[in-house]
Amino acid sequence: MQDVSTLVAQAREGRPRAVARLISLVEGASPQLREVMATLAPLTGNAYVVGLTGSPGVGKSTSTSALVTAYRKQGKRVGVLAVDPSSPFSGGALLGDRVRMSEHASDPGVYIRSMATRGHLGGLAWAAPQAIRVLDAAGCDVILVETVGVGQSEVEIASQADTSVVLLAPGMGDGIQAAKAGILEIGDVYVVNKADRDGADATARELNHMLGLGESRGPGDWRPPIVKTVAARQEGVDEVVEALEKHRAWMEERGVLAERRQARAAREVETIAVTALRERIGDLHGDRRLGALAERIVTGQLDPYRAADELVEGLTGN
Repeated sequence: MQDVSTLVAQAREGRPRAVARLISLVEGASPQLREVMATLAPLTGNAYVVGLTGSPGVGKSTSTSALVTAYRKQGKRVGVLAVDPSSPFSGGALLGDRVRMSEHASDPGVYIRSMATRGHLGGLAWAAPQAIRVLDAAGCDVILVETVGVGQSEVEIASQADTSVVLLAPGMGDGIQAAKAGILEIGDVYVVNKADRDGADATARELNHMLGLGESRGPGDWRPPIVKTVAARQEGVDEVVEALEKHRAWMEERGVLAERRQARAAREVETIAVTALRERIGDLHGDRRLGALAERIVTGQLDPYRAADELVEGLTGN
């Protein structure tokens, strides 16, 4: 058993090994997880969480690395959670983002953590919310969360980030992709990367048109900007940072940032509660209560919904 208070103190000092151990406790659902979260709670709420999502090949990792460079020039400490898909066979993941962001590996002001989805849908690892709390408590000013790039199912990032960035690239069918359900709803800032390629202007125009079609905004509402970048050459990245800061200022001015964070906390509590309930239900397999309810359903004495109600009442004591 590791001393949680010592680990947290070391993480606050910027020691990467302590941060790594805390996130490992989160990922492994350690028995110490409750103690970790209780210790971190008073230390969180300061980091600005930016989510980056988009189809595979648009340059998410390159853009993330470029944003790290831009924020470091401002003297800010940056945490990166790069989520990679897990193999359905081995459960492992390539976790290649450390390779693609190797230029920041020796910077003490940057912490990069690759996480596997481990079968969790939505483009994020299930432990991402708690890992974000660890990086927040460790003193990161900005936390960049890069999703796996799995298409429409990755919209979950919108529920975990303060600001969501959707990346597109010309010549990849992303104009059509942008019209698909969810993509137009989750973006606070849109980035057309690889803007030195043919078709970048057309992609930006098409995206602007689609955003206009879907608009139902009133005066003073946020209209997502479209920024063109060549992240590999750091071109346009300062404009992305400027757009992010404008969105943050807009949210703070109107109380939207606090609302988003409260909604995020509510979802986190709900997820923990549902997971605990599922575990308790899972322990009932072979239990007499479950078998008795199933028998009453088969014989027509009880319907499945009432049986579920009785099961929940029995588990919760209500």
